[in-house]
Amino acid sequence: MITHVTYLRDAADFVAPGLDARNEPRYRISEIRRADPLAADPLLAVLPAMNRDADVPALTVALRTLLPLPAVVARWNVVEALAAMRDLGMFLGSLKRHGTEPLTVVPEAGPVLEALGRRTDMVPRDTVHHYTTWNPIGARQRMFTGEEMEGNLQDAVRMVFPSLAASLDTCAALARLEPHDPGFALALDRTAQHVQSMVDSIDFTVANVSPVFFAQVLRPYFEEVDVAGHAFLGPAAAQVPLWLVDLTLWQCDHSSPEYDAFLAESVRYSLPSWRDFHAAHRVGTSAVSRLAAATDWAAADRLSPQLAASAVSLARVLRILKTFRARHIGIARKAYSDDVRLYEVGSGGAPIELLRSVLDLTRDNETLVRRATARPRTPVASHA
Repeated sequence: MITHVTYLRDAADFVAPGLDARNEPRYRISEIRRADPLAADPLLAVLPAMNRDADVPALTVALRTLLPLPAVVARWNVVEALAAMRDLGMFLGSLKRHGTEPLTVVPEAGPVLEALGRRTDMVPRDTVHHYTTWNPIGARQRMFTGEEMEGNLQDAVRMVFPSLAASLDTCAALARLEPHDPGFALALDRTAQHVQSMVDSIDFTVANVSPVFFAQVLRPYFEEVDVAGHAFLGPAAAQVPLWLVDLTLWQCDHSSPEYDAFLAESVRYSLPSWRDFHAAHRVGTSAVSRLAAATDWAAADRLSPQLAASAVSLARVLRILKTFRARHIGIARKAYSDDVRLYEVGSGGAPIELLRSVLDLTRDNETLVRRATARPRTPVASHA
């Protein structure tokens, strides 16, 4: 019998059908994983040993050795540039973990990181996507510690990338539809399938990564690094953009100033097409608002079958989001408890209080939607 955990570990090598074939180089996951433009495999194989010894001189030499010439960077395509940033980032995070600002000891890395950022249209350092999705698996996997729990965390995060990419399509379709349209509930049901991967991922994390290991062993490698006078966060799990789903479901007009401020910071760590999605949908009318207007809570006592189905589907997605966030808070509380934590805030810069606030917002929107199905109503006969 294949256990849930075994399935998820096997799924780490899975790339959603068609994802690599899309006209988006950042979705060419298999190619990026294979790429080694810096010939960094040998040095990255011994990186965990350098970190165990806190060997800052060796880490410094390794980073300097791997730096490409600007003319070489200019010839790279996006796939090669992403792979190069991935590998340099492992040494940035390692040096910072041992108390050394990387560009202080290797200042010549600054122009290279900026050039890679321009070439990839992303921030000038590695992100969660470099550390997980674009990271090779198997013998070439890039790791700070080489510990099994680190690999488990990488697996947990990389599993959700195909679903998040697919959610852009379903959420964009949702934004164009009204609750009376049959496609509204269908888009929500498909989105629910995508979001469920987040719940599966966090369940896998709970079962296979201890809060103490994350807080005291792995978290120090995700500290911010200064590049060109700006601090850039490390590859934080908070950069996994669940806001892609929040945005059109409820966040664009049912948010809070605190969540908006957090997103303004987090969005820049996303892929260019995902940032474009945020810009296109950050101001609009959410699915929750459109359903509320369609049902007219105060007076309506009859719902069409299609409107009722839309309400049920929207509540389902919000319930899944709520489940994920409740479990996320459970992990965060353990990792950042007084007797465990090394840092006051998460690697993505968010305190636990913000996580609680976003959970409350999700729950409030779910409650609003459930009013459409909780009140006794007489369904309107369908004339389809």
